[in-house]
Amino acid sequence: MLPNVASPLDELLATQRGIVLDGGLATELERRGADLGDSLWSARQLVEDPEMICQVHEAYFTAGADVAVSASYQASMPGFAARGIGFHNAVQLMAMSVDLAKEARNRFWNSREPVAGRAWPLVAASIGPYGASLADGSEYRGNYGISRQELADFHGPRLAAVMTACPDLLAIETIPSADEAVLVLELMAPWPEMRTWVSYTCRDSGHVGDGQPVADAIAAVAGHPSVSAVGFNCVAPALADELLVAAARVTDKPLVIYPNSGERWDAASRRWVPGDAPFDFGAGARRWFELGARLIGGCCRTGPETIRTIRTALGR
Repeated sequence: MLPNVASPLDELLATQRGIVLDGGLATELERRGADLGDSLWSARQLVEDPEMICQVHEAYFTAGADVAVSASYQASMPGFAARGIGFHNAVQLMAMSVDLAKEARNRFWNSREPVAGRAWPLVAASIGPYGASLADGSEYRGNYGISRQELADFHGPRLAAVMTACPDLLAIETIPSADEAVLVLELMAPWPEMRTWVSYTCRDSGHVGDGQPVADAIAAVAGHPSVSAVGFNCVAPALADELLVAAARVTDKPLVIYPNSGERWDAASRRWVPGDAPFDFGAGARRWFELGARLIGGCCRTGPETIRTIRTALGR
């Protein structure tokens, strides 16, 4: 039985019309000149330039984000080990990803008069999928070909590491399969007070990454007491409407949506392939809110201007 204590995320959901998430972290770091060309991706900057991570978080808060998602998405103990970083230092780096977002929040809040209607922003520790650590696009496919125990051995230490920094919530994000999402939720058992959102990546408007129907994947996690919101991220924005409608059919919980820019990542050539046309995130955000989304932001190739547009569209 979970303690009857309102989490920061639940309190914000209860008091605010809509919650604005941040935008793409890694792609914004790249836009500012960071070289992320290895398997650690954005987590590389935890080693090489943590201050740049802090600056990007602050830029998103300034643009209107209510939540910063940490630079731990692609970080892992095996990934750090491959760069010669021992377990103890890897734990510290994972915790640092949360601390940097907290520092950015403090800078934002203390450097200007609080904006009328703005709540104290939250920091979410990102728990990305196993596939992200492979740096081959597996997070969009799932079906890793490893045992459940191997998957638990991967997620358990990184989950414990970010929890040492006491984030406000978790973001179990870009998950391609319900099995992986359920496993991470099980691993949250030592922290019954912690809340999370779960967001899937999808191959189309009807199926998550590994091919399971969207409705089944949402239903598999929506009833878990640690889950405060469910939905989708790093999907093409053109898919968002249908995905939200499908999710709303099987859960009454708040929905989360933070699509990418509409461009597609080509893992083989390691480049972004342009989408059909620029997407209007202001109109999209208003429509997604009407469809039940209460946490709305952007993912890869979106930036602070995208978040400012969403903030304006949703109002304060």
